Amino acid sequence: QVQLVESGGGLVQAGGSLRLSCAASVRTFSAYDMGWYRQVPGKEREFVARITWSAGTTSYADSVKGRFTISRDNGKNTVYLQMNSLKPEDTASYYCKGNFFTVDTWGQGTQVTVSS
Repeated sequence: QVQLVESGGGLVQAGGSLRLSCAASVRTFSAYDMGWYRQVPGKEREFVARITWSAGTTSYADSVKGRFTISRDNGKNTVYLQMNSLKPEDTASYYCKGNFFTVDTWGQGTQVTVSS
C-alpha cells in the first residue's frame, strides 16, 4: 500500500511563503501524475495544482495561479508546492494525492494558516 506523507505547513503572515513537501513510498513514483488539494472545515476539498509524471505539464486553480508552483523530484519520490504571496483565504489543510495502481491515495494533510 502506497503512503503519502506531507510536511511543511505552519503559521505565516499574509504575503509570506511556505513550501509543502509530499513524500511517496512507491518505487515507481516517476510514473504517476501528482496533485495538491486543500480543504477548510465545512467545505468540499478543492483542487490546487497538478503535475504530470514527467513534470512536463502543470495546471493550477485560478485562485492560486501566479502565486503557487508545483514541482517534483522523482529521484526523491517527492512532490512540492511552493506557495508565495499567501493570503488569509489560503488557510486550509493541504493534501497531496496520487493515483497508484488505479487507487486514489491521499496523504494525511498539513495545516497552513495565514494570518492577516
